[in-house]
Amino acid sequence: MTELIPGLQGDIPPNVSKGVPYVAGKDKVIACAKHFVGDGGTQKGINENNTIVDWKSLLSLHMPAYYNSIIKGVSTVMVSYSSWNGVKMHANRNLIIGLLKNKLRFRGFVISDWQGIDKITSPPGTNYTYSVQVGVNAGIDMIMVPYNYTEFIGDLTNLVEKNIVPMSRIDDAVRRILRVKFVMGLFEDPMADLSFADQLGKKEHRELAREAVRKSLVLLKNGKSSNEPLLPLPKKAPKILVAGSHADNLGFQCGGWTIEWNGDSGDITAGTTILDAIKSTVDPATKVVYSKNPDSSFMKDNEFSYAIVVVGETPYAETKGDNLNLTLPAPGPRTIQTVCGAVKCLVIVVSGRPLVIEPYVGSMDALVAAWLPGSEGQGVADVLFGDYGFTGKLSRTWFKSVGQLPMNVGDAHYDPLFPFGFGLTTEPTSSR
Repeated sequence: MTELIPGLQGDIPPNVSKGVPYVAGKDKVIACAKHFVGDGGTQKGINENNTIVDWKSLLSLHMPAYYNSIIKGVSTVMVSYSSWNGVKMHANRNLIIGLLKNKLRFRGFVISDWQGIDKITSPPGTNYTYSVQVGVNAGIDMIMVPYNYTEFIGDLTNLVEKNIVPMSRIDDAVRRILRVKFVMGLFEDPMADLSFADQLGKKEHRELAREAVRKSLVLLKNGKSSNEPLLPLPKKAPKILVAGSHADNLGFQCGGWTIEWNGDSGDITAGTTILDAIKSTVDPATKVVYSKNPDSSFMKDNEFSYAIVVVGETPYAETKGDNLNLTLPAPGPRTIQTVCGAVKCLVIVVSGRPLVIEPYVGSMDALVAAWLPGSEGQGVADVLFGDYGFTGKLSRTWFKSVGQLPMNVGDAHYDPLFPFGFGLTTEPTSSR
């Protein structure tokens, strides 16, 4: 992921010191490494929870991306809401000043998360002056204060006047913020550069996103036996069924942090749903029938060559995504059972993570993990019908049940539904 940094900020020239914030010009933006540190290792994966690991594990598991980010000149680091061994990261002076700034010699500025210092206390904001004191003294240089900024300014001013927050800490914060602003050229060009505004949603960019969709899809099952693969699907068939809650919902494809914080349902932006992509890909003579949640009577009354069932999670971000069950949301399981019990079926799971699907895999003829394909649903149809082959591999272990978690490669109890790195392949069947 740290390869994104030169993409955002620009490549550091040979004559510029590594480890110092660098921005190549006004057509670049500063990058932010986050969330420092250990937010991916919280207990049971709960957002803003406690990461319980020893010092050696913290450095070996959670810190490497920050080492690499600093070497690549990242300009900012954002602190995590989470805790390390019970200490809130927004209050952890040893890690922010001691490790990040002093030992790793990070020269950019450290920024809090949204209302991050408020959450130093529990309940949040119960002693705001204390939170300001501890957060700033821990080494946070820029505080994200969306609402009560006048209170923050007043509290910090009083703390500095009383030398509870030393002026040296303020000087350090100002020096770091100004360093990044100078590197960005904000004093020469303080206003936003709008010259690239017409590039948003450009065809070339959508094509790149479509390619990313094709390459990220993972084929987990293809046929009830290896001798009878279902994919690639034939484009020409008398009548096919497309079913499921996620087949014709652009918002569900995009997930959280799209237009809204927790995403939304429906046509929230410009793009192509998986259903529309299927319709535009199959032969004009093929009749495509869409039923969001067909019942058994519907299946008996129709004769389909095959069915494509698209189900998954509804959008979420942060705490809304906390889930200790990781079950496939209703009516997904019933749709799978109804459709796959009546006709050859491909199931596409749209989700930001592995879900419990083992109870239903046996009834499926084929299974694809589509993750969150975003606005370019055409990338899904590209591989389903053989214009391109499946090449994607699992970037994480797909468990059988949540009772197995945590489970990683090398564990004595490693018995996944699909192992890390798994992914079936297909060959293209058309010249496009």
